[in-house]
Amino acid sequence: MEKLLISGPSTLRGEVRVSGSKNSALPILAASLLSEGRVLVRNLPHLNDITTMIDLLNCLGVELLIDEKLGIEICAANIEEYTAPYDLVKTMRASILVLGPLLAHFGRARVSFPGGCAIGSRPIDLHLRGLEALGADISVDGGYIEAKAPNGLTGAHIFMDKVTVGGTENILMAASLAKGRSIIENAAREPEVVDLANFLVAMGAKIEGIGSDTLVVDGVEKLGDADFSVMPDRIEAGTFLVAAAATRGSILVKDVDPTALDAVLAKLEEAGATLEVGDDWISLDMQGRKPRAVDIHTAPYPAFPTDMQAQFTALNSVADGVGTVVETIFENRLIQTHEMNRMGADITINGNTAVVRGTEGLKGAPVMATDLRASASLVIAGLCAEGETLVDRIYHIDRGYECIEEKMQLLGARIRRVPG
Repeated sequence: MEKLLISGPSTLRGEVRVSGSKNSALPILAASLLSEGRVLVRNLPHLNDITTMIDLLNCLGVELLIDEKLGIEICAANIEEYTAPYDLVKTMRASILVLGPLLAHFGRARVSFPGGCAIGSRPIDLHLRGLEALGADISVDGGYIEAKAPNGLTGAHIFMDKVTVGGTENILMAASLAKGRSIIENAAREPEVVDLANFLVAMGAKIEGIGSDTLVVDGVEKLGDADFSVMPDRIEAGTFLVAAAATRGSILVKDVDPTALDAVLAKLEEAGATLEVGDDWISLDMQGRKPRAVDIHTAPYPAFPTDMQAQFTALNSVADGVGTVVETIFENRLIQTHEMNRMGADITINGNTAVVRGTEGLKGAPVMATDLRASASLVIAGLCAEGETLVDRIYHIDRGYECIEEKMQLLGARIRRVPG
């Protein structure tokens, strides 16, 4: 099993380009199952989760044509398989997103309960209740979700008890082909949900309220061709910005949408960074200064994203002052702090709150990643630490960051992949 070896400390300087968003690409690939025509999806990131979703589509009998840039042409009109098997689903939480499209387009679906990062329970009951409200008959048998709607789905008024990105996406996709009007209240507003909605519209869906917490969907008989480019990965962009701030560096992040990072940029400025933004770029300069500790409170978009919490926890561990980090989305997402403490961080956990006291410096140590964003935070800590840090279980980081060591190397980091 491969590991990342980091020799620190390093100061990140230079330019980096952001890849396409994994959290946008996965539901968009799933949504291609709704189309009667051919769709072309561009700007896909080279990631294990993307490969898994492509394998899943292939397993279902979807016609796929992939170009050298990992743009993919998809035709799902004539599939004859409706089961998403455990062997594929177990590695990726987002595989549940094929449930709504299969059900809406073909009237049936059989999807294994999904797997993914061990960052806490992410129950799919809101997905299932929403699909039942649209008229689906759902049962659970042998670890598989069996869903049927032989006469199609019917529009409904659905109130989400809790803001859920995946639940909003699954119901939105299914409602696009339902008979009549659906209203989804308390819908997730994340930019990735907006990207999915825009893709559905490109295929011919009728959706109002995109970007708000109330989505109005008038079902259509069929969806057709589309040519669509996936949005930039805001979490990858935020991770590089935080890494530069933690290492007192100066970087230019290209191919990014700054408007999707308002909460993150506000905290970086609070930490002492000088920021400039353009239409598709963000520059950050610490001017050699140590960052200031900041308080973080995660919540659904447009508030501070849970996917950036671990990275800011790493920044706080080398900052001036004390920062409080409150995680409200996933109950186990502070677990990476124990690994940071092995490196000399001063982090105290009380329930869903971490109190991070900045230290003079971290020390390199062998550490183990527990999930995708935790692995990114350990890389940031390793860049700041004196000596060598060896990050184990980096298959987590490969699920969400394209060529992270190569991009870090271009910014001056001493980081390389080594055999396990």
